[in-house]
Amino acid sequence: MSIHQRPTGHRREVASKSNDSFDNHSRSSKVAYGCRSASIQACLTSWTWTAFTLTCAAVLLSWLYWAPALTRIPILFSSPEPRESGPGFVVSDLPGRGKGMIAVRDIRRGELLIREPPLILVPRQITTSPSQLILDLVQQLSPDQAASFYNLSHVNLPQGLSSEEFTRQLPLAIFQTNSVAAGPNVGLFPTMARLNHGCSHAFNSVYSWREREEVLVVHALKDIKRGEELLTAYFRTQQSREERRYYLKQNYGFHCMCACCALPDKESKISDDRLTTMSDLYKRLSTWGEGVIDGSEAIRIVKRIWALGEEEGYTSERGRLAADASLVAATLSDAEAVVEWAKLGLQWASYELGSDSDLAEEMRIVISGAKGGSVSIA
Repeated sequence: MSIHQRPTGHRREVASKSNDSFDNHSRSSKVAYGCRSASIQACLTSWTWTAFTLTCAAVLLSWLYWAPALTRIPILFSSPEPRESGPGFVVSDLPGRGKGMIAVRDIRRGELLIREPPLILVPRQITTSPSQLILDLVQQLSPDQAASFYNLSHVNLPQGLSSEEFTRQLPLAIFQTNSVAAGPNVGLFPTMARLNHGCSHAFNSVYSWREREEVLVVHALKDIKRGEELLTAYFRTQQSREERRYYLKQNYGFHCMCACCALPDKESKISDDRLTTMSDLYKRLSTWGEGVIDGSEAIRIVKRIWALGEEEGYTSERGRLAADASLVAATLSDAEAVVEWAKLGLQWASYELGSDSDLAEEMRIVISGAKGGSVSIA
C-alpha cells in the first residue's frame, strides 16, 4: 500500500479516502534537487558533452531532496536575522475563514518563521489500513499533542457515519487535509498547518523539509508588514484562475479570494496568461536534459521565466531556476555565467530555503571554484 505525495506547487491537496492508501500531496514547489555541485565542477573542468548529458538527465528539474554537501564553504549570503526576538506571528481567528497566521511585527524576506519537527510521520508505503495506522499514532500522543491535532480542520469526511466510524475515520481525514511530503515520508506539522493559501503573487512564505535534521522550516518569501496574513501555496499555482479555484473547491471546499484570484477579470486574464506561459516554459526547459533543446535556448527560457515572474510578482522557485541555469552555463563553457547564476541561486535559495539549506550550500561550492563577471537576466 502506498502513501502518495502531494504534487509540488509550493501545497495541500486532499486525498482519496480509500482504506489502502494515503493520497497525500506536497503543498508547494519547494522541494530540492539532487546533488549537483560536483557535476558542475566536472563540467567546468572538462566541458564534455557526454558528462553534461549524463548529469542533466539526472538532475535537471528532478525535484528530489538534495544529498548532503560534502564541502562546507564560508557563508557568502545569510538569511536576515529577526528584527525582534520571539515569533513573528500569532495564530488568530479569522472571521468566516477559521484560523490563520498574522504578522505581529515587520518580517523581512528570507527570515526563518517556523522550525518544526513532525507531530506524526509515516512512510509513504504501508502494509496496513491508513485509517487504523493514523488512529493508532494519534492515540499515542500526549494530551496536549492530541489537542493540537484535533484542533486542525478536515474536509471530505463522508456524511452519515456512525459515531464509532466517525471516531475511527476523523484522524485520517485530519491527517490527509494537513499533512505534507517530508522526504520519503509524509508528515503533519500543526503550526505550519495554520498557514492559509494564496495563489501566485499572493503567497509570501514557503516551507521545505530538511532530511538530515528531520524538521520542516518555513521562510518568508517576501517582506511582510505587521498585521498582514502569512500565506503559502497549497499546490503549484501556475495555472488559470478557473483551474485554481476548481482545484481548491474540490479538495478544500472553499472559493479562493486571495489577492490574485480577486483581481478584476481583465487583470486576472493577464495574470493567467503569464502563469500558464511560465508553466509551459518550465515544461520546455525540462526537455533540455533529453537533448530536445540546446543550452542557449535553455538559458533564454530561464531568462523569460524570470522576467514573467518579475511581472507577475511570482518569485518562488528562483533559487532552483538559477541553479539550473548555472549548470546549463557550464555546458556552454561560460565560466563567468556559471558563477553569476550560482550567485543568484545562492541569493534566492537563501530567501526561500535558508542560507544553511543544501541548495545554498551547493551554490557556495560552485562559486568557490571560480570568479565570474555578470550575467544579465533582462
